[in-house]
Amino acid sequence: MSGRGGIVTLENETRTWDHAVPEEADPPADCSILRLSAELHWEIAKEPLHHDIDLGKVCGVGPGLVFAASVLRSLKEKGKKTNTIGLVPCAIGGTSIVEWEKGTKLYDQMINRTEAALQHGGTLKALLWYQGESDAVTKELADAYQTRLEKFFTDVRCDLKAENLPILQVKITGSWSFLEEVRNAQSSVRVPGVYTIDALGLALNPDNIHLTTLSETKVGTDLAEKYVNDILGLGRS
Repeated sequence: MSGRGGIVTLENETRTWDHAVPEEADPPADCSILRLSAELHWEIAKEPLHHDIDLGKVCGVGPGLVFAASVLRSLKEKGKKTNTIGLVPCAIGGTSIVEWEKGTKLYDQMINRTEAALQHGGTLKALLWYQGESDAVTKELADAYQTRLEKFFTDVRCDLKAENLPILQVKITGSWSFLEEVRNAQSSVRVPGVYTIDALGLALNPDNIHLTTLSETKVGTDLAEKYVNDILGLGRS
């Protein structure tokens, strides 16, 4: 979920980001959102959130910053104010679940970055997971997705010593050949503490692959609502 909202393709086929950041990504005036940089330092978070993580690609707006800002606003409105949220960006676009299996470069990097965040004083609250499009291109990958996803979630909790870690996942959208198979796998995950929102029907960029900025914003606010209402148990009041 590194984010490609606001990415435009110019006539010469080069891609660029339009630099438009939705107001939903702004935290309340007396709160802050931090991100763990590639060098493992906390810094003020801004878009593109994954600029030094998802290298070699044009990154744009994703749901992460909107999620954090929306959580801060909601908690403030409910009298449960939290001043700071730290994000640990790890996503790499265009990857399959196999590339995130325990022992792979991406998996180890994610675990190491999370452990570094905890050593710097952070408290692990949730894992945000938006992936699966690359597993919807063949029947073989789609059929194996549920088993691999369940193992991934279980391995992450085990290696981070967080057996009850809440996991927020996004059901994928698009025009992939085996979209429904992967979506069904996401809905059928037999792991407790997994909370799901759905991206189906959200507008896509002209590439018909990545979400628009407005759609990324919708994913972020939906994730925040799910986190506050269902994980924190604060309801809708």
